[in-house]
Amino acid sequence: MTYRRISYAVWEITLKCNLACQHCGSRAGHARAKELSTAEALDLVKQLAEVGITEVTLIGGEAFLRPDWLEIAKAVTDAGMLCGMTTGGFGITLETAQRMKEAGIGVVSVSVDGLEATHDRLRGKKGSWQWAFKTMSHLKEVGISFGCNTQINRLSAPEFPLIYEHVRDAGIFAWQVQLTVPMGNAADNSEILLQPYELLDIYPMIARVIQRAAKEGVQVQPGNNIGYYGPYERLFRGGDAWSFWQGCTAGLSALGIEADGAIKGCPSLPTSAYTGGNIRDYNLRTIIEETEELRFNLGAGTPKGTEHLWGFCKTCEFAELCRGGCSWTAHVFFDKRGNNPYCHHRALTQAKRGIRERFYLEQPAEGLPFDNGKFVLVEEPINAPLPADESLQFAANRIQWSHWQEEVTLNSSLATVS
Repeated sequence: MTYRRISYAVWEITLKCNLACQHCGSRAGHARAKELSTAEALDLVKQLAEVGITEVTLIGGEAFLRPDWLEIAKAVTDAGMLCGMTTGGFGITLETAQRMKEAGIGVVSVSVDGLEATHDRLRGKKGSWQWAFKTMSHLKEVGISFGCNTQINRLSAPEFPLIYEHVRDAGIFAWQVQLTVPMGNAADNSEILLQPYELLDIYPMIARVIQRAAKEGVQVQPGNNIGYYGPYERLFRGGDAWSFWQGCTAGLSALGIEADGAIKGCPSLPTSAYTGGNIRDYNLRTIIEETEELRFNLGAGTPKGTEHLWGFCKTCEFAELCRGGCSWTAHVFFDKRGNNPYCHHRALTQAKRGIRERFYLEQPAEGLPFDNGKFVLVEEPINAPLPADESLQFAANRIQWSHWQEEVTLNSSLATVS
């Protein structure tokens, strides 16, 4: 049955948060006006199991600020689904961690977005870095598996190798990394976003850290807006012959749920453009099966699968396979999907042509959760002078490698898919 195509759900159970992150796409802080009641949430758990969801990750805001969060977590586990959680970690005591264990939460991802000063700056609260690591120690003590997630932007990128060392030493089993994009608060702080030409230094750095992490038993999981057919693509995606980007999976394997019952094909997608319906109005199966907002990727492999492409992506040799990369990333830059500026193959191709791509904000975001503004992409000679206000510009010589020794050049067997 078509509705069983989706197996993984990310559920924002409240928008209430105890941090104030500069890059928060949902602009979390206060609870939504009409968040689901306990009864509605527990009914949704049953519907998730019925449509074939096997794993649910609870997020916020900050999920543990919702009073019935552990009741929801237990219901997910009792329904036979794996229950995970993503958290900023500010305020999770040892007692809370024990209660999480008892509720059946099996895996937790703690956000770490820099070394202490950078993390606290991005997260908007002094002491948030210390709390993140304290939380990881509590999870370790009670026996909950945990990893980290990190946003890569102009503030955190220079510290990336050192961030890895800290989270590795905390005992993580996996580290998910993704590029910060201009949704929500990040749209208002676009000066921290990496410019497309900076990917030429970002991706070799990420690759080098992944290689070291693999030797040290940590699995690095690049997010959906990292990579795309550059020389490290297979390394980023897992290392075997079939490990490469094969298109956006929003509505194909993933589901996003907002705290008021809105359903999207991916938790990161903008609310206004990609909400298929609300579980207060329709059952989950109907929303998945019948709404275009959750079915726009079903045309993959057909001519329809590339109709939305424009700009560089429309002309790219990987167009039919890639389909414009991460839909979320493209949309929040240009207010429509289909032309992704955060592509390694694109940056390399443009550099060979002597072109540098750079964006600037044309239309600010409105100030709503999961909103976006609109940026203009500029093509210019690769050696043209940069704007005078580029004080945060990232380059390879800014990377803090600490005591790392030079590793052997990346194995050519991991080279580009072509």
